[in-house]
Amino acid sequence: MNNDAGEEPDHEIIVVVDPMCSWCWGFSPALTEMAETYQDQAPVWLMAGGLRPLTEKPMNDDAKADIRHHWQDVHNASGQPFDFSFFERNGFIYDTEPACRALVAMRMIKPEAAPHYLAAMHQAFYAQNRDITNEAILAELAADEGVDESDFIRVFSSKQTIYRTAGDFHRAHSMGVRGFPTVVLRTGEKLELLCAGFRPFDQLQPAIDQWLERATEDAPAET
Repeated sequence: MNNDAGEEPDHEIIVVVDPMCSWCWGFSPALTEMAETYQDQAPVWLMAGGLRPLTEKPMNDDAKADIRHHWQDVHNASGQPFDFSFFERNGFIYDTEPACRALVAMRMIKPEAAPHYLAAMHQAFYAQNRDITNEAILAELAADEGVDESDFIRVFSSKQTIYRTAGDFHRAHSMGVRGFPTVVLRTGEKLELLCAGFRPFDQLQPAIDQWLERATEDAPAET
């Protein structure tokens, strides 16, 4: 599934996310633990899902009420912090394409930093009320990951990254993903759904361990 750079691993944990999906923010601690726990056995590969890509209309009061309800549900389920002053913004366009493209750009420039960069975007948007549809803020967050801001903006703005982000959206849809986060376990060309929606890491770890154990048992013996 990894088509950005380097050799594709035999086992991979594909996590379909959107930086502006509140349930993905709720899932952020689980994703961090997953990446740290399995980085040597089955690295996490982040796919940009596209929650509301290319939205053009500003949020109205009904949209704000609906999204606020989701944020409260996520806070109650996960304990993740939210800055509800976001809903005092006027004219905000909830277009998730730029943040998704920023994730893809980081995946291309410095793939090992992608999980932490996603968490930084989540933190900035949900807990700090920063506008991660803004290129300058996305570049500033990339700089915190050791990426030169001008280099990041060059990659972020390129046609290749725009097309690759659209490719992520298409692949997620073709895999049957309709909500985020969705976690898929890949062994070679075989895909296995782990979860569709928010789950704490301790509920996912046993299934991942069993998957890796099966993969080890099914691997051909060395001669």
